[in-house]
Amino acid sequence: MTTDLHAPLSAYAGRLHATIGDRHHVASPLGAWLLLALSAAATAGSEPAGDSERAGNSERAGNSERAGNSGSGAEGLAAALGTDLASAATVARALLDAPHPLVASATALWLRAGRRTDEPAGWRAALPAATEVGTLPDQAGLDAWAREHTLGLIETFPLKVHPDVVFALASALATRISWAQPFEVTDARALGPASAWARDLRRALRSPDHGHQGAIVTTDRAGDVIVHAARAQAADGAGLVVLSVAAAPHVPATDVLAAAYDLGAGAADGAQPPGRRSLFDLPLGDTALWTLREERVRTRARDGREERHRAVLPCWSARSEHDLTAAHLGFPAATAALAGALAQPVQGFEARQVAMARYGRYGFEAAAVTGMFGTVSLPPEGVARTAELRFGHPYAVVAVATDTTADGATGPWHGVPVFSAWITEPEDLPDADV
Repeated sequence: MTTDLHAPLSAYAGRLHATIGDRHHVASPLGAWLLLALSAAATAGSEPAGDSERAGNSERAGNSERAGNSGSGAEGLAAALGTDLASAATVARALLDAPHPLVASATALWLRAGRRTDEPAGWRAALPAATEVGTLPDQAGLDAWAREHTLGLIETFPLKVHPDVVFALASALATRISWAQPFEVTDARALGPASAWARDLRRALRSPDHGHQGAIVTTDRAGDVIVHAARAQAADGAGLVVLSVAAAPHVPATDVLAAAYDLGAGAADGAQPPGRRSLFDLPLGDTALWTLREERVRTRARDGREERHRAVLPCWSARSEHDLTAAHLGFPAATAALAGALAQPVQGFEARQVAMARYGRYGFEAAAVTGMFGTVSLPPEGVARTAELRFGHPYAVVAVATDTTADGATGPWHGVPVFSAWITEPEDLPDADV
């Protein structure tokens, strides 16, 4: 089965990236969404409380909602998740209890030592079996957890523990892959005469003749875009596709990222994207996104017309930290819901994500740790045409998991976007990779 997550996660990613803005950054909307889904699981799994207990939980949840300026816990949480709480919990269990071989994943729910919960084991049983449940570690323990579950790519937990923390929820995602076919090296001037990056950099990456995919696609949100896909594959059929998508320079980052998520829905299957334009329907010459030329070649194409795509991209890396306290990102509602499920006197919350990614000639690595604290006091906040696709100005990147078996069946990770980025600060290809 393919996890029914694309629409809710795409909507959540749109809100998160819009909150971050168009600065150079990387994030994991999936990492944040999973924390909300764990809150939904614990909420759905908590036993019905008695009248007095419901009143106490309602008061505690109200305090948390007022602190975060959100609506009711369960309703606000469902709105942020984009689906009902039971469905979100089911999706989270499917992903976390069947880990992807190329995407390390971990989650945890910790309670402050000595903090009693009046609930029996209902909320614990509702969590994914892989979710760690225990006593809140100290800062060194939280940092060690972040390092352990991100392949050492993230050194510190995104939040600082303090005496007012009642409970903590955390997720970690990480990948380190090598391309099935590495990039070739080209002069950065190939990014195009209009690209400022072409003047600032010496070398860029060029896609090889085989093993990568490229296309020019018409989209609803961003108009005509160029698309490049590089792939890594595990021995058992699971993989990761990193999709780069650029639109005309005037198109807002939010629209390009939305188009990238839409295209990511089919990227896992390697199918041609809807809206793909034939190179023979486009005029020859230069645009801001591509150069199209025609030459006589020998070709086995049925109609004697062959289409080729080559892409030129820069290396890039990013490290970002994101405040997740905005009400529309769901963490105020998640805090309220979780406080009620755990019967904890929560009055405030903190939520933050730290993420990193690096894209180069031979591969891609990325990691994100998302943390949420519930606190007892409010803290601070025949012919052939070849199109050269030039990623020479800010563009979007989405990494999408593939998860297939030898008989063609799909697993829960198939088609799930894991990381996404908006690239504005390219880097030169290191001398060691030339």
